[in-house]
Amino acid sequence: MTTSNSTADQVFDPQHAAELREKRKQTISNSLAKRHRKEKSFRFFGFSAVIAGLFFVALLFGSILSKGLPAFWQSSMSLPVYFDPAIITTGAKPVQRAGESPAQFEERFIAWQTEMGMVDWDALIVNAMIAKDPALGSKRDDLASLYTSSEAYRLRDMVMKDPSLVGKKEDIKVLADANVDVWLAGNIDRSLPDEQQQLSPEVRQLADEMKASGVMENTFNTNIFVSPDSRSSPATSGLAGAFMGSLFMMLIVIIISIPIGVASAIYLEEFAPKNWITDVIEVNINNLAAVPSIVFGLLGAAIFIGWMHLPLSAPLVGGLVLSLMTLPTVIITTRASLKAVPPSIRQAALGLGASRVQTVFHHVLPLALPGILTGAIIGVAQALGETAPLLLIGMSAFVASVPTTPFDQSSALPVQIFLWQGNELRNFFEGRTAAAIIVLLAMMIGLNSIAIWLRKKFEVRW
Repeated sequence: MTTSNSTADQVFDPQHAAELREKRKQTISNSLAKRHRKEKSFRFFGFSAVIAGLFFVALLFGSILSKGLPAFWQSSMSLPVYFDPAIITTGAKPVQRAGESPAQFEERFIAWQTEMGMVDWDALIVNAMIAKDPALGSKRDDLASLYTSSEAYRLRDMVMKDPSLVGKKEDIKVLADANVDVWLAGNIDRSLPDEQQQLSPEVRQLADEMKASGVMENTFNTNIFVSPDSRSSPATSGLAGAFMGSLFMMLIVIIISIPIGVASAIYLEEFAPKNWITDVIEVNINNLAAVPSIVFGLLGAAIFIGWMHLPLSAPLVGGLVLSLMTLPTVIITTRASLKAVPPSIRQAALGLGASRVQTVFHHVLPLALPGILTGAIIGVAQALGETAPLLLIGMSAFVASVPTTPFDQSSALPVQIFLWQGNELRNFFEGRTAAAIIVLLAMMIGLNSIAIWLRKKFEVRW
């Protein structure tokens, strides 16, 4: 009994209880302080990660913009070109005579075209440069090195299209040669010895003098948007062919992958029975979404080109390959959007007597539409930037024309960037490559902006 009383006295000792409470408070306080420190550390590292990500994104965009924006301006000359009849001695454009057979007319027309090709068109440009600055007359031999070679052919095509130009004077913008543009833009080390320079000392000095006198000026480069790629005249190379090729491919992707992908997702999510067959299909769809894009290029080369014999380097084949690559993304995002619709919507519609099809298409699908549109556009934007599968179907070939149909040979914007990056005239095409990247990024940002706008427009809150 004495032992029990002493134990009770020990347990209920007020001083000991106060010490225990103080110890518990201290433990809790230390625990809270530790948790707060961890929370602050987590917030700090999270904030640091966001800042680091934004910094590297800004660094990437800053680097691209700093290199690409100057490429939208190019050295050129605005010259008063006189189409001198003394130089253009080919006569009028042939017209079919009465009683003349088509073969005879074709022979005369080809002979006229041959004579047009023999005209000294360079002399017209050189004369126009001297007319603008008479002091250049003593340097006539070096003037032809200042402008790109395709300008002479452009004058020929202008006269062939409109022979009435002969004897007239027209103000024409003439592009400087690529090496001259690089020299004037400061993209080459001027201290390099003459044997390492692309231009002779006389041409370099002449270019600087014409720049200082205002004959040579920096103007906005429209050729990058309206001209195809060119190897014979790099100064006129542009993105028109690659842009149209990408546009045709994206249209094919939208027409094929989005309807098939959305329909497949609706069936798998809303109508398909849950058995091992659908499980296998779902697993394979998820696996296809993770397959490297180059595998789809191999598949497209084997099926569409090797077996179906579709045209090589055509946007049709590229669009079909990219459609196969985009399908899993569209299916997965569409199914996720359908799953996000509350089950109560389906139960309420079925409870009011709606059929399964009516429930899906009248109630579930409109609510899932924002997510479906967002996923579809993001899939298309991803396909727009793909390069590897297009290389395997021949779209890396040089094409110097703008495609007019999906069956014509063409390049694509990512492939054009790849080709320009490896061009031997690196000082000139480095800026063009960055400019092409800016155009591609602008298209992708535009597609993503459309996705965000559509999501906000059709979003329904419940």
